[in-house]
Amino acid sequence: MRIHLKFTTKGKIAIENFENAELIEIFTRYSHTLTKKHLVDIYVPVEANQNIVADGMLIVLIENVKCDVDTLFKELGRDIKVPLKKRLDGKLDTVFKTEIVAEKA
Repeated sequence: MRIHLKFTTKGKIAIENFENAELIEIFTRYSHTLTKKHLVDIYVPVEANQNIVADGMLIVLIENVKCDVDTLFKELGRDIKVPLKKRLDGKLDTVFKTEIVAEKA
């Protein structure tokens, strides 16, 4: 499945404080941690995420899904706030909204 994580207004402000490579590393690390709890394979493709801040979204690929996708991304959104809030002055509510773009047939 191809998933677009579209950043909210506050989420966009928060990610502006990071380099593209940092964002990919953060999302990869936190996604990998969640795979220990949820049965799913998550990939953050570097080639598809060349300019996350300008695009306002991050593309994620998931395979072998044996969990609730909504719950998985709610937890990722909650977890990802930790590093983003460290460089943001103010409150950070929802970081991104999940949009499923393509599913395997």
